[in-house]
Amino acid sequence: MKFKNKIVAFGAVLLFLSCATNPFTGKKTMALVPNSQLFPTAFQQYNQFLTENKVIKGTADAQMVTKVGQKIAVAAERWLNANGYQGYLNDYKWEYNLVDDKTVNAWCMPGGKIVFYTGILPIANGEAGIAAIMGHEVSHALANHGQQRMSAAYVQQGLAIAGNVAIKNDQDRNAFNQYYGVGSNVLGMLPFSRSHESEADEIGLYLMAIAGYNPMEAAELWKRMSAQSGGQAPPEFLSTHPSNESRIKNITELAPKAIAEAKKFGVTTFKD
Repeated sequence: MKFKNKIVAFGAVLLFLSCATNPFTGKKTMALVPNSQLFPTAFQQYNQFLTENKVIKGTADAQMVTKVGQKIAVAAERWLNANGYQGYLNDYKWEYNLVDDKTVNAWCMPGGKIVFYTGILPIANGEAGIAAIMGHEVSHALANHGQQRMSAAYVQQGLAIAGNVAIKNDQDRNAFNQYYGVGSNVLGMLPFSRSHESEADEIGLYLMAIAGYNPMEAAELWKRMSAQSGGQAPPEFLSTHPSNESRIKNITELAPKAIAEAKKFGVTTFKD
C-alpha cells in the first residue's frame, strides 16, 4: 500500500473510532477531541475570561440569569434521564455569570460554563426570553457542538495538508489551496455551523418548555433580534447562522412539538 493510501486509511479508521452519539438526535458525531480533554481546557478559559471582565453579582438580572439557567439544567437532566442517558451530565460543572458588556450575545462553553452579556437583556425582554437564549446556548454544549467544530476543523486542515503533499506541481497546488479554502468553508464548514444552530434552536425549545417556559417566546425573541439588527446580515449561505427569517419559521413550526414533549413530563402551563 502506498504511503498516501496508508494515511487515508489511517484517517478513516481514526474517524470511525473517534465518534460520539448525539443524545438528542441519535446521530453519530465526530469526537476527535474527547470531553475529558475539552472540558478542563474550557473551564480554565472560562475562569480566565471572568478575571478579565466585569462580572455582575447580586442584582435582579444576575439572579434571573442564574435562576433560569438552573431550571434549564434541571430540564436537560430530566430529559436525558428519561431517554436513557443517566449520568450524561456528570462531568458538567454548571455556572452562570452576567457580564457587563454592551455586546448582544450569550454563550455556553463545553461542560456548562455560561455567560450572558448585559447587552442582550433588553432583547430578551424578560424571563422567558432569557430561557429561550439559555436553552439555545446550553443545547450547543449538550450536543457537543464545540467538540464537533474542533473535530471538523482538524479534518479540514488534514485534507488541506494531504492535498499539498499529494499535488507536486506548484501552480496546481496554489490553485488547490485557493479553491479548497473557499470551497471547504462555503460548502462544508458554514453549512455545518448552520446545522448546529438549527439543532440548538430545536433542542433549546424542548428544554425551555420542560422548564416551564412558552417555547413560542423563542420566535418572538428572534423577531426582536431581527429588528435590532436592522436587516444587516450576510446571505444565509455565507453565514455561520441561519437567517432570522428561517429561524422564526422553524421555531414557530417546532414550538407545538416542544409543548407536547413537555406534557410528557407533567408540564402543562408555560410562562410567557
